[in-house]
Amino acid sequence: MSLDDYRRKRDFSTSPEPAGGEETAEDNSPIFVCQEHYASQHHFDFRLQSGDLLISWAVPKGPSFDPTVKRLAVRTEDHPLAYASFEGEIPQGEYGAGRVTIWDGGTYRMEDFPTIEEGLARGAFRFTLYGQRMKGSWKLVHMKEKNWLLIKGRDEHSLAEEGGKTNRR
Repeated sequence: MSLDDYRRKRDFSTSPEPAGGEETAEDNSPIFVCQEHYASQHHFDFRLQSGDLLISWAVPKGPSFDPTVKRLAVRTEDHPLAYASFEGEIPQGEYGAGRVTIWDGGTYRMEDFPTIEEGLARGAFRFTLYGQRMKGSWKLVHMKEKNWLLIKGRDEHSLAEEGGKTNRR
């Protein structure tokens, strides 16, 4: 895990995105962020902290709060920790061009393994999110190549979908 791919894809002289390496976590609670990204294809970017990196997945339909709904989550390049607070417009012609807004964020706790690296290596792991919208038990399950599934666990924070749309708070 490194920022090599992230940095290779961007021109920081024109993009307002953080280059990374300048920020570390203030305490021992790892953070998560879910950013809504209005790029060529509207999607959500779900990110979990691992040290000074954000391990990242693009979630085309966004997270679902219904435990019966499995959302495709495509693993993308690692991002710097500073990206967790990034909101802004990535200029046209740049990788990921479009508006990025923070949809939710907070801290998380691993459930199955002590580290996210071990969960990634095993191909499936559970975690608890402490955000404003995304709360409670969640799971990521590796399918093949870069494809994972993001699944809400059954708990007091899960909601059923109505008419094909997730009840988002």
